[in-house]
Amino acid sequence: MNRLFNLVFLFLFSLNLTGQSPLDYVDPFIGTSNFGATNPGAIVPQGMVSVTPFNVTGSESNTFDKDARWWSMPFAFENKWFSGFTHANLSGVGCPDLGVILLMPTTGTVEADVAKYGSTYSQQKASPGYYSNQLDKYGIKTEVTASQRAGLSRFVFPKGQSNILLNLGVGLTNETGASIRIVNPQEMEGSRMTGSFCYNDGSERPIYFVARFSRPATKSGVWKKMPEMQAEANWSATNGTYKYYQNYQYTLSGDDVGAWFSFDTQADETILVKVGISYVSIQNARENLETEMPDFDFEKTHQRAREKWQQTLSKIEVEGGTDTQKTIFYTSLYHINIHPNVLNDVNGQYPEMEGFGIGQVKDRNRYTVFSLWDTYRNVHPFLSLVYPGQQLDMVRSMIDMYRESGWLPKWELNSRETHVMEGDPSIPVIVDTYLRGLQDFDMETAYKGMVHSATTEGKSNKLRPDIDHYLAEGYVPLEEEFDNSVSHALEYYIADWNLAQIAKKLGKEADYQRFLSQSLRYREYFDKEFNMIRPKLADGKFLRPFDPKQGENFEPSPGFHEGTAWQYTFYVPHDINGLMQLMGGEKVFVSTLQKVFDENLFDMANEPDINYPYLFNYVKGEEWRTQKEVNRLVNTYFKTTPGGIPGNDDCGTLSTWVVFSMMGFYPVCPGDMNFALSSPIFDQITIHLDEQYYPGKTLVIKTIRDNTQDQYIKKMKRNGKPWKDYFISHQELVKGGELVFYLK
Repeated sequence: MNRLFNLVFLFLFSLNLTGQSPLDYVDPFIGTSNFGATNPGAIVPQGMVSVTPFNVTGSESNTFDKDARWWSMPFAFENKWFSGFTHANLSGVGCPDLGVILLMPTTGTVEADVAKYGSTYSQQKASPGYYSNQLDKYGIKTEVTASQRAGLSRFVFPKGQSNILLNLGVGLTNETGASIRIVNPQEMEGSRMTGSFCYNDGSERPIYFVARFSRPATKSGVWKKMPEMQAEANWSATNGTYKYYQNYQYTLSGDDVGAWFSFDTQADETILVKVGISYVSIQNARENLETEMPDFDFEKTHQRAREKWQQTLSKIEVEGGTDTQKTIFYTSLYHINIHPNVLNDVNGQYPEMEGFGIGQVKDRNRYTVFSLWDTYRNVHPFLSLVYPGQQLDMVRSMIDMYRESGWLPKWELNSRETHVMEGDPSIPVIVDTYLRGLQDFDMETAYKGMVHSATTEGKSNKLRPDIDHYLAEGYVPLEEEFDNSVSHALEYYIADWNLAQIAKKLGKEADYQRFLSQSLRYREYFDKEFNMIRPKLADGKFLRPFDPKQGENFEPSPGFHEGTAWQYTFYVPHDINGLMQLMGGEKVFVSTLQKVFDENLFDMANEPDINYPYLFNYVKGEEWRTQKEVNRLVNTYFKTTPGGIPGNDDCGTLSTWVVFSMMGFYPVCPGDMNFALSSPIFDQITIHLDEQYYPGKTLVIKTIRDNTQDQYIKKMKRNGKPWKDYFISHQELVKGGELVFYLK
């Protein structure tokens, strides 16, 4: 009863004076253009299923890119050719994968070719847990919603023959292999491979599904795409290279297979389809479906999805500001809560890391989609503060991955390691979580896993394959023209600094000294000639010639991944004071950092430099520059348009940056418990702390200004007393209470 009361109170509290709640400010179309790579599909927080409009293949009318299959998103706002609804998708990632189990309503003769059966669309709408459009070609209204592991589609058909197709031959990447079986006139089941993320071999998984219809079909069948001129007995019809067979009773397998269910419909007749998925088995997919979606009640399912989002988004309440600012804030908070997402079925089973075993969890979730090079910087510190229960389960999931595979994850997807991006990013996530007071996990095993990747020599080290020279000489040398060597090492330094902090916390003094020393050897890269980080060769000499601007606009750059020397030079957040000394003192540090912004050397669309605006706080008297640049970046780069995220959202990383920045504090370095302060956007922000982990109950951040243009901090107060520091610790914030900013 108390829990119910608290939920009702939270909901009522979240309604502002106009009757609007956080849900009303979410626009799922933000980020669906400008390579933001988000999608407007129906999903619940951390949902395994997302029922997403698929419009990036199948027609030359698509304007976003003629080779759209390469791109990482199932939906691009510019495109207008709808191919169906996919049920397993990623949001805000930089490489293609998933976009599978494609469900499409049509009318008339059954057609399996996606380029022929697709349709333009109009009247599209999206909100948390819901998407709808009108298919121009067929006059069909579509609506979709979702639970954690199942999707529900509602189609309103015209009079005549109406069809629902399930296409297993379309996806976003190099997937091959699928199977499908019609169980009865009202149900089908099957599986298909997911493909490999960024086309890296070995990261594929089968995904299983069960689809059930609200009424039996008049007729049904399967299809398979065959090689040209190949004859096969028992095929009842041929249309180009697609072979159709009606009332097929057996499992059909191949690289491009599908099924169709046809209905004789009256005008405006509604047919619903629910699809359950699993990464373990068809049996589990059916159990997921029957447990979470026992009926075809669309309104009830939609309402439950909205309630889950309401509960999630209402953890932070904002007052004041404009509707545009609230839309940016709550849409970003929405994006943060999509990944990592739940991998286990309702019975707790999940596929084990890097193998074919089946694991099982009890009383918690196993998570997947760990885009850690992106998310270790701010997403996981944010989750630790606002959603500590979920963050703990994510860390437990990472430790389970080490137990199962022998390595902590780097960029994990569906219990497969994709080996994408740089560094050893599990270490800062685990250490940062523990130091924030979330310690209910097996730190002994975690520590073994962290030390294992930080010390194992040779190419067998899956997280640090170039570790030998790093351990011997303190840096990774440039050996090939574009080998990302500096980017690798800078990430190792941050990981080793975090490992030193946890070693100290655990009383392992020798390890503390060792890893701290390693973390400070970034100085090997510092070149006095340019006064910045510069690639270094194996013989100890700096790379020549050297252009600090090379790598702009994601062009290849010697030693740096997705960036320039300017965008990496300040990325030693664990030793900013040491970097300042190398540069020649505070004045040089400030002027050089300001040059990054003044000369457009800063990239808001990528991770290595996104903490730069907050580095001015390290120099007394220069904190105003942080306030100026943060406010400018928020107002310049984040919009309420489809291109309103400045680049790839990277599983919520850019969204987390803007949420933190609009609240007035930011985690400059994971493992460092101090947040850098800036001027908040809103008049009042209330964070409802999870009382199971933080006794403070609520943290209220107030902003007092004479007019809306005020952005510089005049003074601050903490629970009525002056606060003169431009940093505040996590431990101080979770005590709750009040933090007041007075702006001028």
